[in-house]
Amino acid sequence: MEKIKLGKTGMMVTRLGFGGIPIQRLNEADAVKVVQKCLDLGINYLDTANGYSTSEERIGKAVKGRRHDVFIATKTFPGTPDIIEKNLELSLKRLDTDYIDLYQFHGINDKATLDKILDPENGLYKVFEKAKKAGKIRHIGITSHQMDAAKLEIKSGRFETIMFPFNFITNEPAKELLPLCREQEMGFIVMKPLAGGMLDNATIAFKYLLQFPDVVAIPGIEKVHEIEEIAAIYEGTQKITAAERKEMKRMTEELGTRFCRRCDYCQPCAQGIPISLIMTFPTFVKRLPPDWYLKSPFIPDGMAKAASCTECGECETRCPFKLPIREMIKEGYNLFEQVKAANTK
Repeated sequence: MEKIKLGKTGMMVTRLGFGGIPIQRLNEADAVKVVQKCLDLGINYLDTANGYSTSEERIGKAVKGRRHDVFIATKTFPGTPDIIEKNLELSLKRLDTDYIDLYQFHGINDKATLDKILDPENGLYKVFEKAKKAGKIRHIGITSHQMDAAKLEIKSGRFETIMFPFNFITNEPAKELLPLCREQEMGFIVMKPLAGGMLDNATIAFKYLLQFPDVVAIPGIEKVHEIEEIAAIYEGTQKITAAERKEMKRMTEELGTRFCRRCDYCQPCAQGIPISLIMTFPTFVKRLPPDWYLKSPFIPDGMAKAASCTECGECETRCPFKLPIREMIKEGYNLFEQVKAANTK
Protein backbone atom coordinates (compact mmCIF):
# COMPACT_ATOMS: atom_id res chain seq x y z
CA MET A 1 0.00 0.00 0.00
CA GLU A 2 1.52 3.31 -1.13
CA LYS A 3 2.37 5.84 1.58
CA ILE A 4 2.62 9.62 1.53
CA LYS A 5 3.86 12.20 4.01
CA LEU A 6 0.88 13.75 5.78
CA GLY A 7 1.89 17.39 5.51
CA LYS A 8 4.27 18.76 8.10
CA THR A 9 3.33 16.02 10.58
CA GLY A 10 5.97 13.95 8.81
CA MET A 11 3.83 10.85 9.35
CA MET A 12 4.14 8.41 6.46
CA VAL A 13 0.57 7.22 6.08
CA THR A 14 -1.14 5.02 3.52
CA ARG A 15 -3.17 6.89 0.92
CA LEU A 16 -6.11 4.74 1.96
CA GLY A 17 -7.12 4.97 5.59
CA PHE A 18 -9.95 3.63 7.74
CA GLY A 19 -12.96 5.61 8.96
CA GLY A 20 -14.30 4.33 12.27
CA ILE A 21 -17.94 5.45 12.22
CA PRO A 22 -19.67 2.30 10.86
CA ILE A 23 -18.12 -0.23 13.26
CA GLN A 24 -20.42 1.17 15.94
CA ARG A 25 -23.19 -0.86 14.32
CA LEU A 26 -21.35 -4.19 14.66
CA ASN A 27 -20.82 -6.47 17.60
CA GLU A 28 -17.38 -6.15 19.11
CA ALA A 29 -15.87 -9.29 17.59
CA ASP A 30 -16.93 -8.37 14.06
CA ALA A 31 -15.76 -4.78 14.52
CA VAL A 32 -12.31 -5.95 15.62
CA LYS A 33 -12.10 -8.29 12.62
CA VAL A 34 -12.86 -5.43 10.21
CA VAL A 35 -10.13 -3.23 11.67
CA GLN A 36 -7.62 -6.07 11.73
CA LYS A 37 -8.38 -6.82 8.07
CA CYS A 38 -7.47 -3.22 7.26
CA LEU A 39 -4.14 -3.67 9.06
CA ASP A 40 -3.51 -6.94 7.22
CA LEU A 41 -4.04 -5.12 3.91
CA GLY A 42 -1.31 -2.65 4.87
CA ILE A 43 -3.52 0.28 5.91
CA ASN A 44 -1.81 2.19 8.71
CA TYR A 45 -4.07 5.24 9.28
CA LEU A 46 -7.14 4.78 11.49
CA ASP A 47 -9.61 7.57 12.20
CA THR A 48 -12.20 7.69 14.96
CA ALA A 49 -13.64 10.18 17.46
CA ASN A 50 -14.65 10.56 21.08
CA GLY A 51 -18.24 10.94 19.88
CA TYR A 52 -18.34 7.64 17.96
CA SER A 53 -19.52 5.60 20.97
CA THR A 54 -17.77 2.17 20.83
CA SER A 55 -15.46 2.95 17.90
CA GLU A 56 -12.37 3.98 19.88
CA GLU A 57 -12.52 1.00 22.21
CA ARG A 58 -12.87 -1.45 19.33
CA ILE A 59 -9.97 0.07 17.45
CA GLY A 60 -7.90 -0.18 20.63
CA LYS A 61 -8.62 -3.90 20.86
CA ALA A 62 -7.88 -4.44 17.16
CA VAL A 63 -4.44 -2.80 17.25
CA LYS A 64 -3.28 -4.44 20.47
CA GLY A 65 0.24 -5.72 19.84
CA ARG A 66 0.47 -3.67 16.63
CA ARG A 67 0.13 -0.15 18.03
CA HIS A 68 3.49 1.07 16.74
CA ASP A 69 2.63 -0.05 13.20
CA VAL A 70 -0.31 2.35 12.92
CA PHE A 71 -1.22 6.01 13.22
CA ILE A 72 -4.36 6.67 15.25
CA ALA A 73 -6.36 9.87 14.77
CA THR A 74 -9.25 10.83 16.98
CA LYS A 75 -11.24 13.97 17.75
CA THR A 76 -13.06 16.00 20.36
CA PHE A 77 -15.82 18.57 20.00
CA PRO A 78 -14.77 22.00 21.33
CA GLY A 79 -16.17 22.32 24.83
CA THR A 80 -14.55 23.81 27.91
CA PRO A 81 -10.89 23.08 28.67
CA ASP A 82 -12.01 20.63 31.35
CA ILE A 83 -14.27 18.77 28.92
CA ILE A 84 -11.50 18.52 26.32
CA GLU A 85 -9.06 17.17 28.90
CA LYS A 86 -11.61 14.60 30.08
CA ASN A 87 -12.37 13.59 26.48
CA LEU A 88 -8.67 13.13 25.79
CA GLU A 89 -8.18 10.94 28.85
CA LEU A 90 -11.23 8.89 27.89
CA SER A 91 -9.92 8.45 24.33
CA LEU A 92 -6.53 7.30 25.62
CA LYS A 93 -8.25 4.79 27.91
CA ARG A 94 -10.60 3.48 25.21
CA LEU A 95 -7.81 3.16 22.66
CA ASP A 96 -5.59 1.51 25.29
CA THR A 97 -2.65 3.71 24.36
CA ASP A 98 -0.53 6.35 26.03
CA TYR A 99 -0.43 8.68 23.03
CA ILE A 100 -2.57 9.73 20.07
CA ASP A 101 -0.81 10.44 16.79
CA LEU A 102 -3.27 13.08 15.55
CA TYR A 103 -5.77 14.83 17.83
CA GLN A 104 -8.34 16.96 16.04
CA PHE A 105 -10.90 19.63 16.84
CA HIS A 106 -14.12 18.03 15.60
CA GLY A 107 -16.56 19.77 13.24
CA ILE A 108 -15.45 23.42 13.37
CA ASN A 109 -17.83 25.06 10.93
CA ASP A 110 -17.85 28.76 11.79
CA LYS A 111 -15.47 31.62 12.54
CA ALA A 112 -16.79 32.21 16.06
CA THR A 113 -15.84 28.68 17.16
CA LEU A 114 -12.46 28.95 15.45
CA ASP A 115 -11.83 32.24 17.26
CA LYS A 116 -12.70 30.53 20.56
CA ILE A 117 -10.12 27.86 19.79
CA LEU A 118 -7.37 30.26 18.75
CA ASP A 119 -7.93 33.01 21.32
CA PRO A 120 -4.38 33.94 22.43
CA GLU A 121 -5.37 34.34 26.08
CA ASN A 122 -7.78 31.51 26.88
CA GLY A 123 -8.14 29.61 23.63
CA LEU A 124 -8.84 25.89 23.56
CA TYR A 125 -5.78 25.41 21.36
CA LYS A 126 -3.72 25.84 24.52
CA VAL A 127 -5.27 22.65 25.92
CA PHE A 128 -4.01 20.76 22.88
CA GLU A 129 -0.57 22.35 23.20
CA LYS A 130 -0.40 21.30 26.83
CA ALA A 131 -1.32 17.72 25.89
CA LYS A 132 1.28 17.73 23.13
CA LYS A 133 3.97 18.94 25.50
CA ALA A 134 3.01 16.15 27.89
CA GLY A 135 3.40 13.58 25.11
CA LYS A 136 -0.27 12.59 25.11
CA ILE A 137 -0.76 13.79 21.52
CA ARG A 138 1.79 14.20 18.77
CA HIS A 139 0.06 16.38 16.16
CA ILE A 140 -2.86 18.82 16.06
CA GLY A 141 -5.53 18.83 13.36
CA ILE A 142 -9.01 20.13 12.66
CA THR A 143 -12.10 18.93 10.80
CA SER A 144 -14.81 20.93 9.09
CA HIS A 145 -17.78 20.69 6.73
CA GLN A 146 -17.99 24.37 5.80
CA MET A 147 -15.85 25.90 3.05
CA ASP A 148 -15.38 29.43 4.42
CA ALA A 149 -14.47 28.10 7.87
CA ALA A 150 -12.04 25.59 6.35
CA LYS A 151 -10.22 28.34 4.46
CA LEU A 152 -9.74 30.33 7.67
CA GLU A 153 -8.55 27.22 9.49
CA ILE A 154 -5.93 26.50 6.85
CA LYS A 155 -4.77 30.10 6.59
CA SER A 156 -4.37 30.34 10.37
CA GLY A 157 -1.27 28.17 10.09
CA ARG A 158 -2.02 26.60 13.48
CA PHE A 159 -3.10 23.14 12.36
CA GLU A 160 -1.06 20.37 10.79
CA THR A 161 -3.99 18.68 9.05
CA ILE A 162 -7.53 19.37 7.95
CA MET A 163 -10.30 16.88 7.24
CA PHE A 164 -13.03 17.95 4.82
CA PRO A 165 -15.66 16.29 2.56
CA PHE A 166 -14.24 15.62 -0.91
CA ASN A 167 -15.51 13.48 -3.78
CA PHE A 168 -16.35 13.98 -7.43
CA ILE A 169 -19.72 15.51 -6.47
CA THR A 170 -18.41 17.68 -3.63
CA ASN A 171 -15.35 18.58 -5.67
CA GLU A 172 -14.85 22.20 -4.61
CA PRO A 173 -11.84 21.37 -2.36
CA ALA A 174 -9.75 20.59 -5.45
CA LYS A 175 -9.61 24.30 -6.31
CA GLU A 176 -10.58 25.94 -3.03
CA LEU A 177 -8.65 24.05 -0.35
CA LEU A 178 -5.89 21.82 -1.72
CA PRO A 179 -3.79 24.72 -3.07
CA LEU A 180 -4.00 26.45 0.33
CA CYS A 181 -2.98 23.24 2.11
CA ARG A 182 0.02 22.86 -0.15
CA GLU A 183 1.10 26.44 0.61
CA GLN A 184 0.92 25.67 4.35
CA GLU A 185 2.38 22.14 3.99
CA MET A 186 -0.82 20.96 5.63
CA GLY A 187 -2.08 17.38 5.37
CA PHE A 188 -5.47 16.89 3.72
CA ILE A 189 -7.71 14.06 4.92
CA VAL A 190 -10.75 13.18 2.83
CA MET A 191 -13.97 12.54 4.68
CA LYS A 192 -17.06 11.30 2.83
CA PRO A 193 -15.19 9.90 -0.21
CA LEU A 194 -18.45 8.11 -1.08
CA ALA A 195 -20.53 11.19 -0.25
CA GLY A 196 -21.87 9.67 2.94
CA GLY A 197 -23.14 6.63 1.06
CA MET A 198 -24.68 8.56 -1.83
CA LEU A 199 -22.13 7.24 -4.34
CA ASP A 200 -22.52 3.52 -4.98
CA ASN A 201 -19.69 3.12 -7.50
CA ALA A 202 -16.54 2.76 -5.38
CA THR A 203 -14.25 2.29 -8.38
CA ILE A 204 -15.13 5.67 -9.86
CA ALA A 205 -15.20 7.43 -6.50
CA PHE A 206 -11.69 6.33 -5.50
CA LYS A 207 -10.17 6.60 -8.95
CA TYR A 208 -11.22 10.25 -8.86
CA LEU A 209 -9.48 10.79 -5.51
CA LEU A 210 -6.39 8.93 -6.70
CA GLN A 211 -5.80 11.78 -9.15
CA PHE A 212 -4.73 13.83 -6.11
CA PRO A 213 -1.47 12.29 -4.86
CA ASP A 214 -1.29 14.17 -1.56
CA VAL A 215 -4.62 13.30 0.08
CA VAL A 216 -5.60 10.48 2.43
CA ALA A 217 -9.12 9.06 2.05
CA ILE A 218 -10.85 7.51 5.06
CA PRO A 219 -13.98 5.63 3.92
CA GLY A 220 -16.18 4.36 6.70
CA ILE A 221 -15.90 0.58 6.65
CA GLU A 222 -18.44 -1.88 8.08
CA LYS A 223 -17.66 -5.12 6.25
CA VAL A 224 -14.45 -6.93 5.31
CA HIS A 225 -15.40 -7.17 1.64
CA GLU A 226 -15.79 -3.38 1.48
CA ILE A 227 -12.20 -2.64 2.41
CA GLU A 228 -10.96 -5.49 0.20
CA GLU A 229 -12.77 -3.94 -2.77
CA ILE A 230 -11.45 -0.45 -2.11
CA ALA A 231 -7.88 -1.66 -1.44
CA ALA A 232 -7.94 -3.46 -4.80
CA ILE A 233 -8.79 -0.16 -6.50
CA TYR A 234 -5.73 1.45 -4.92
CA GLU A 235 -3.53 -1.41 -6.07
CA GLY A 236 -4.92 -1.42 -9.62
CA THR A 237 -4.83 0.97 -12.55
CA GLN A 238 -5.62 4.52 -11.52
CA LYS A 239 -6.48 5.91 -14.94
CA ILE A 240 -10.13 6.87 -15.36
CA THR A 241 -11.60 5.38 -18.54
CA ALA A 242 -13.89 7.20 -20.96
CA ALA A 243 -16.79 5.00 -19.85
CA GLU A 244 -16.09 5.83 -16.21
CA ARG A 245 -15.99 9.56 -16.97
CA LYS A 246 -19.35 9.22 -18.71
CA GLU A 247 -20.80 7.45 -15.68
CA MET A 248 -19.28 10.07 -13.38
CA LYS A 249 -21.01 12.79 -15.39
CA ARG A 250 -24.31 10.93 -15.24
CA MET A 251 -24.08 10.49 -11.47
CA THR A 252 -23.08 14.12 -10.98
CA GLU A 253 -26.09 15.30 -12.95
CA GLU A 254 -28.38 12.92 -11.10
CA LEU A 255 -27.16 13.71 -7.59
CA GLY A 256 -26.13 17.30 -8.16
CA THR A 257 -29.68 18.58 -7.96
CA ARG A 258 -30.40 16.69 -4.74
CA PHE A 259 -27.18 16.82 -2.76
CA CYS A 260 -26.40 19.17 0.12
CA ARG A 261 -22.73 20.24 0.33
CA ARG A 262 -23.22 21.70 3.83
CA CYS A 263 -21.81 25.05 2.75
CA ASP A 264 -24.57 26.76 4.80
CA TYR A 265 -24.92 29.64 2.37
CA CYS A 266 -28.67 29.08 2.86
CA GLN A 267 -28.39 30.48 6.39
CA PRO A 268 -29.56 32.28 8.42
CA CYS A 269 -33.03 30.76 8.74
CA ALA A 270 -35.63 32.97 10.42
CA GLN A 271 -37.00 29.89 12.22
CA GLY A 272 -33.56 28.78 13.38
CA ILE A 273 -33.72 25.55 11.37
CA PRO A 274 -30.31 23.83 10.96
CA ILE A 275 -30.98 23.31 7.27
CA SER A 276 -27.90 21.35 6.22
CA LEU A 277 -28.30 19.03 9.21
CA ILE A 278 -31.87 18.21 8.20
CA MET A 279 -31.01 17.70 4.53
CA THR A 280 -28.10 15.38 5.26
CA PHE A 281 -29.99 13.35 7.84
CA PRO A 282 -30.57 10.46 5.35
CA THR A 283 -26.79 9.84 5.32
CA PHE A 284 -26.86 9.46 9.12
CA VAL A 285 -29.49 6.76 8.76
CA LYS A 286 -27.27 4.93 6.27
CA ARG A 287 -24.08 5.17 8.33
CA LEU A 288 -24.98 5.28 12.02
CA PRO A 289 -26.91 3.24 14.60
CA PRO A 290 -30.34 4.73 15.48
CA ASP A 291 -29.34 5.50 19.08
CA TRP A 292 -26.65 7.85 17.79
CA TYR A 293 -29.07 10.28 16.16
CA LEU A 294 -32.22 9.61 18.18
CA LYS A 295 -30.42 10.36 21.46
CA SER A 296 -28.17 13.04 20.01
CA PRO A 297 -28.23 16.38 21.88
CA PHE A 298 -28.81 18.32 18.67
CA ILE A 299 -30.64 16.26 16.00
CA PRO A 300 -34.04 15.90 17.76
CA ASP A 301 -33.94 19.62 18.58
CA GLY A 302 -33.14 20.45 14.96
CA MET A 303 -35.99 18.28 13.75
CA ALA A 304 -38.38 20.03 16.11
CA LYS A 305 -37.38 23.32 14.51
CA ALA A 306 -37.83 21.80 11.04
CA ALA A 307 -41.46 21.16 11.91
CA SER A 308 -41.93 24.93 12.21
CA CYS A 309 -40.73 25.69 8.66
CA THR A 310 -42.92 28.41 7.13
CA GLU A 311 -41.71 27.58 3.59
CA CYS A 312 -40.77 31.20 3.01
CA GLY A 313 -38.19 30.08 0.45
CA GLU A 314 -35.46 32.53 1.49
CA CYS A 315 -33.00 29.66 1.89
CA GLU A 316 -33.52 28.54 -1.70
CA THR A 317 -32.67 32.00 -3.05
CA ARG A 318 -29.27 31.77 -1.32
CA CYS A 319 -28.38 28.19 -2.29
CA PRO A 320 -25.58 28.22 -4.92
CA PHE A 321 -26.61 24.73 -6.04
CA LYS A 322 -30.30 25.58 -6.50
CA LEU A 323 -31.45 22.78 -4.23
CA PRO A 324 -35.19 22.30 -3.49
CA ILE A 325 -34.49 22.97 0.18
CA ARG A 326 -38.10 23.18 1.38
CA GLU A 327 -38.87 19.82 -0.15
CA MET A 328 -35.69 18.27 1.25
CA ILE A 329 -36.43 19.60 4.75
CA LYS A 330 -39.79 17.83 4.64
CA GLU A 331 -38.13 14.62 3.48
CA GLY A 332 -35.49 14.75 6.23
CA TYR A 333 -38.09 15.50 8.90
CA ASN A 334 -40.45 12.73 7.73
CA LEU A 335 -37.58 10.21 7.65
CA PHE A 336 -36.64 11.16 11.21
CA GLU A 337 -40.22 10.63 12.37
CA GLN A 338 -40.34 7.24 10.63
CA VAL A 339 -37.08 6.09 12.20
CA LYS A 340 -38.15 7.35 15.62
CA ALA A 341 -41.48 5.51 15.39
CA ALA A 342 -39.76 2.29 14.27
CA ASN A 343 -37.37 2.40 17.22
CA THR A 344 -39.83 3.28 19.97
CA LYS A 345 -42.25 0.40 19.50
